[in-house]
Amino acid sequence: MAAVHKSGFVNIFGAPNAGKSTLLNALLGEQLVITSPKVQTTRHRILGILTEPEYQLIFSDTPGIVEPKYKLHNKMMLHVKSALEDADVALLVHDIAQPIEEMEAIAEMLRLKVPTILLLNKIDTVKDKKEIEARIKLFQEKFPKWEVMPVSASKKKNIEKIIPAVLKHMPEAPPYYPEDSISDRSVRFFVSELIREQIYNLYHEEIPYHSAVIIQSFEEKPTLNVIKAEIIVSRETQKVIMIGKGGSMIKQLGINARKKIEEFLEAKVHLELFIKVRPKWRDNENYLREYGYN
Repeated sequence: MAAVHKSGFVNIFGAPNAGKSTLLNALLGEQLVITSPKVQTTRHRILGILTEPEYQLIFSDTPGIVEPKYKLHNKMMLHVKSALEDADVALLVHDIAQPIEEMEAIAEMLRLKVPTILLLNKIDTVKDKKEIEARIKLFQEKFPKWEVMPVSASKKKNIEKIIPAVLKHMPEAPPYYPEDSISDRSVRFFVSELIREQIYNLYHEEIPYHSAVIIQSFEEKPTLNVIKAEIIVSRETQKVIMIGKGGSMIKQLGINARKKIEEFLEAKVHLELFIKVRPKWRDNENYLREYGYN
């Protein structure tokens, strides 16, 4: 008898900074999506594909659930809504230290109709084991239909238990993507995201939230890749901060981003960065479309 093959879509939801992107990277065993201690790092819906002989799981990392303040936020929430439509299993990620009311509000908004696994994340930050047990019990009582699992995505604690729990609910199906696929996104997309990740790591206050990255050209040469990227900001003052005294900050950004891109591409990179000011781009439909927020 032929072995059963399972395939399906696993969509990851949660509040900003609950650890969704860190979790996806841990499940895939590589850094596919960018992470940052700052909230709202993820703006797009990104698929990560995990293929094994017996199964193919297509994970979807969605933006953190926010109350929209800009058109950009509305676009982000549309990604969340689209993810609701094709999920076979939902993974809800919740910072174990955060109040249960936050998860109640998310559950109310999502109204999930598929099997749901609630991952109480960041258990490494709670020293008292009894407190962890009490939190698990509280969530189990509140959400009796969900499977509740304590994990630490950053420390990879209990991560190995997630896949078997997901597979219990997966339908029998052939693979949806070729076995060497890791995502539905292009290399250009990931390069722009890696630059954006370094903006989050290097700059503070409003800069990361007011910036977007567009790859203008990507030239593959025999010895290195030549990449030109534009960084969009909302105000002239932000451009000044991004450049830094004597160009020090933009130089550092280039060094940090180039290192990450070279690791990702496994090739040498020459990176050129340019900064453009586009006032109120986060509320401009044309700019949002141009920058890939369809």
